[in-house]
Amino acid sequence: MVSKIILNDRVIHLSGYEEEKVNGLYKVSVVFDVTSEDYHDIATLLYRGTFDVKIPEKDSAFKGTIHNYSTSITNLYNEDQVGQYKLTLLEEKD
Repeated sequence: MVSKIILNDRVIHLSGYEEEKVNGLYKVSVVFDVTSEDYHDIATLLYRGTFDVKIPEKDSAFKGTIHNYSTSITNLYNEDQVGQYKLTLLEEKD
């Protein structure tokens, strides 16, 4: 299994990874935990919507946009909480 993805130079450690091709373009779905300590940085990153995506273990890289996104908890400002994030990225056409 792929253990990490890099979005705009931010390494995110994964607990789940799925990949498929849709019309010849990558569709990558990932699951990862976000702690209350990392919440602000991850939220700020995800608000950008489009990323330079790198998957080192697959030796692949592409420009991707959020297709789907969800979280198990909406307020991680409370200390010592962990939320599970699910994120699906679609590769942009050149």
